[in-house]
Amino acid sequence: MVSPASTDEASAMLRDAAERSQTVVPRGAGRGWVRPLGDVIVDMGQMDQVTEHAAGDLVARVQAGATMAHVGEVLAAAGQRLALDVPPEITVGGMIATGTAGPLRFRYGSPRDLLIGITVVRPDGVIAHSGGKVVKNVAGYDLGKLFAGSHGTLGLITEATFRLHPVPQAVAYLTVEAGLAGAAAAVVAAANSPLQASAVELGPDSAVGVLLEGTAAGVAERTKRMAELLGSASISSTAPPWWGRLPDPVGPDLAGTVIRVTFWLSRLEDVLAVIADPAVPCTALGPAGAGLLYVCLDAGTDAGGLISALRGTVGDRGSVTVLTSSPAFDSPLMRSVRDQFDPGHRMGGVVLCREKTSYGRWLTTACTAGSACRPARPTSCGARRWTPRAAGFTW
Repeated sequence: MVSPASTDEASAMLRDAAERSQTVVPRGAGRGWVRPLGDVIVDMGQMDQVTEHAAGDLVARVQAGATMAHVGEVLAAAGQRLALDVPPEITVGGMIATGTAGPLRFRYGSPRDLLIGITVVRPDGVIAHSGGKVVKNVAGYDLGKLFAGSHGTLGLITEATFRLHPVPQAVAYLTVEAGLAGAAAAVVAAANSPLQASAVELGPDSAVGVLLEGTAAGVAERTKRMAELLGSASISSTAPPWWGRLPDPVGPDLAGTVIRVTFWLSRLEDVLAVIADPAVPCTALGPAGAGLLYVCLDAGTDAGGLISALRGTVGDRGSVTVLTSSPAFDSPLMRSVRDQFDPGHRMGGVVLCREKTSYGRWLTTACTAGSACRPARPTSCGARRWTPRAAGFTW
C-alpha cells in the first residue's frame, strides 16, 4: 500500500506501477461494496485538505482524501455547504468515483453536477487537469463528468473543485406513513409540486419524507401547503432516523445483494410493485423523487428474477446495477473509453479478459479476480487466451 501526499507523488507512484505492469486500486474510506484486489493500493488518506475556499465565489477546491465531514466543517464556518449529503466518513474522491449522492440529489444533482474542475493522474502517471475555479467554464474536455462514476478504472482522482450553496436559514421535514399503495402517489405529488422540495425520500416500510429549505417565513408557508398536499404528515425540524441512509457496505448489508435502480418518476409505482413481490423479500429506500432507489436483499436470496423483472419494468429509460459485484464493461462505448485511458486495463481492480477464438473473433468478459490478466502461450488453433493472476499477485 502507498499513500501519496501530493499529486506529484501520486504521479510518480502510478508511473512506477506502469513500468512494472502492476495493477492499481485507488482507496478512499474503504467503504465500497466491492473489495477489488491489486498489486498497488493507493490510499488517499494523506491528501485530506480543503486547499482553497473562495467563499465570495461559492467555490472550493478539495483534495480527494478529504472526508465529507471535514469538508462540511470548513465550509460551514462561512455559512456554506457542498450540497451532497452523503455519509460523513466518505471521501471526496470515493464519492466522485462511485457517483454517490444523498437525498439532496433531488434538487442539486449528483457529484458530476456540482463538479466544475478536477485533477487526475492517468494510469501512466501523466497529470491531467480539467475545468477551473469558475462555474461557467468551457475550456478543455469535461473530465469530471467522465470520471464521475468510473469506480477508479480510468485513473486516480487527486483534487476536485465544486460549486457551493449557502446553508439554508430554516428547514422542515415532513413524514408520511403512506404504505405501499400510497407511497408512489405521495412521492410523485411532492416531486411535481411547485413548493420546491429539496429532497423526496422513500424510507423503510414505504414511509415518505420531504425536505423543505429556505427562509423561515417561506419554509413555514410551504410546509403548511405541503402538509395539505400529502395529507396526515408529521412535521419536524430534524430528519427522521432513516433519512439519507445508504446500504452500509461494512455492515450486514454487505453479506447480501445491493441493487441500484434508476427510473423515470412515472414508473415508480411499477417499480414498487415489483419490489413488493413476496417471493423475493427485500427492502427499498433512497431518493425516489429523483428516480433512484437502493434495493437490499439478504444473503442467500436469489436476485436473478428480481433483477430481470426490474430491468423489464424500467426499460431503456432506466438502469439496474448490482453494486455488490464488480463493474462490468459490457458496453462497446465503455470498453472504448477505458482502452483510451487505460490500455493495459490495470486500474480499479476490474480487468477485461479477452479470448480470440479460432474463428478470429474476440470475446470480452469482466474478470473479477481483481488482478491483471497475463497472456498465455497461443493454443494450437492460434487462439490467445488471457488468464487472471492469483490473488497472491504471483506470475
